[in-house]
Amino acid sequence: MQRITYRVKVSAQGAKRRISYLMRPSKRILSAKSNLVSSVPPMTPLTRGRFAKTKKMVQVSSIALLSLPAESLTTMSAKVPAYDHVMLEQTLTIAAVPGDSTYFATDGFQHGFGYDLVRSYADELGVEVNLKAYASEEAALRALKAGDADMALTTASTQLKNQLNLSSVNVSCGYDASLTKNGLHPKVSWTFKQAKDPLSQKASYFLCDSIKLENTQKLAAFYNQDLLKDAYSQDHFKKALSEKLPNYQSSFEEQARNYNHDWELLVAMGYQESHLNADAVSPTGVRGLMMLTNSTAKAMGVADRVDPYQSIGGGARYLEQMKADFADVPTSDRIWFALAGYNMGPNAVKGIQRELRLAGIDDKKWANVYTYLSENKASNSRYGQAMDYVSNIRSYLETIKTRMV
Repeated sequence: MQRITYRVKVSAQGAKRRISYLMRPSKRILSAKSNLVSSVPPMTPLTRGRFAKTKKMVQVSSIALLSLPAESLTTMSAKVPAYDHVMLEQTLTIAAVPGDSTYFATDGFQHGFGYDLVRSYADELGVEVNLKAYASEEAALRALKAGDADMALTTASTQLKNQLNLSSVNVSCGYDASLTKNGLHPKVSWTFKQAKDPLSQKASYFLCDSIKLENTQKLAAFYNQDLLKDAYSQDHFKKALSEKLPNYQSSFEEQARNYNHDWELLVAMGYQESHLNADAVSPTGVRGLMMLTNSTAKAMGVADRVDPYQSIGGGARYLEQMKADFADVPTSDRIWFALAGYNMGPNAVKGIQRELRLAGIDDKKWANVYTYLSENKASNSRYGQAMDYVSNIRSYLETIKTRMV
């Protein structure tokens, strides 16, 4: 018998209608008393005809499915856009590499120029941030490509991003000089899988808004990376950590545990205060490794200010008190408020916050307080001292976290 082959040509729209018809649920409802079939009845001529008709329909629909354009098949199994995924999970997952322009971790929280910008974007979206750390720029970008993150925070080259067919937005929105003048990498960027994804589009609007750009420049000023750029400062810092820190490290670690601090934060404070010199004395009478005043030492229960363990403990306890005084500040910025209060007194910082509130400015964002200190330091020397105090400790801590640990 000669075999006859029929070629069925079906439009994509027609095929979808057929598939939809086959996939719709049956209107018949099984009896609750007899859901199981005990035996298969013999096939009659009538049922044999119905079976043949059904078989033919399935064959035609299968051919129709194969005839769909590749684009139609892709659309049917398309993944959820990154923006929808973020809003559904209420979490923005970022892939990043630790660095002086991206992020560093301390005190149980992440900080850094690039990370703080991401946090502001997440706040605007109304979601949390989940940071995933990677050892290299390529690893972070490939994680994004594989769907393990919603966006990447990197300083990766344009060539690498192009090779992986990824889209990116420069956080300075083209104003690279605002970054380079503060020693930051000029090409810190947010990278996305697709440029047309709402997550990427909203990020571009967010970063390039005139007010947001001004805030970015304020943040860049606080995260200035030039403090330890010269050889003398670098050598002095490294020498103190290698020669002096081993004598006190166990005390820093223990007192940090006692008062729930990051021990390396206390080290950075100790270097700022005395360059880790337990016998240091200032012309104003403060002394010891943490340079406590006599009144502060008594209030913190320190009997001997030149005893390293007691001095570190006094500083750690006072810092804990400062954190409590600024409990209404989000945890991500609270450490900077606490350090400013440690230096100039909490009431002075709260006074600045009142001024900001009266001006309609968010008084719980450290970048705004830092800007106020900078703009008014000429009229009040304490402002300049506090600004430098917090910035220096941030720089020392960041150096420890990103380069020396």
